[in-house]
Amino acid sequence: MTAPPIPPEWVFGYGSLMWNPGFPHLERRPATLTGYHRAFCVYSHHYRGTPERPGLVLGLDEGGQCRGVAFRVAPEAWDGVVRYLDERELIGYAYTPVQVPIVFDGGSRAMAHTYIADRGHPQFAGKLASADSARLIAAAAGKAGSNRDYAVNLINELEAHGFPDVHLHELLEIVVSGRLKSPPGE
Repeated sequence: MTAPPIPPEWVFGYGSLMWNPGFPHLERRPATLTGYHRAFCVYSHHYRGTPERPGLVLGLDEGGQCRGVAFRVAPEAWDGVVRYLDERELIGYAYTPVQVPIVFDGGSRAMAHTYIADRGHPQFAGKLASADSARLIAAAAGKAGSNRDYAVNLINELEAHGFPDVHLHELLEIVVSGRLKSPPGE
């Protein structure tokens, strides 16, 4: 008989979870995840768009690295935290929960629970040009409000918390400026 796997004690956040975790935690620390990067790569048909006019939300996509925040969770709270996160993150099921190695500032390492974009899911947008992403973001709204407001607030929060991203900032400038070109044929 084998023992059940021991869950990690850390959760890795890369978007709004970083400043709005919504679950009890014992500690929060900056950390880096290698092998994935933060991107607007998931179509939103629920919170920030509709099936007819999808929006875009953040996901972790393959390649590169991502700076984020890791939260240490008490062992007795772990199952409840994962249930909460599954309800929050798996709407539409375009994400996959995984355990990943992270490196804290200072060099120590741990395994963390996070959610990556499911590349096989129909709501996976993949790598879009900044102008195409901006056009989708500017036009979409869902149950939680406009996709534009979500993207602007999210990117501003990332920068304010010390997590700037050149590609996301470029996207922000296009969305805010309104310099959106229509695709051919429109």
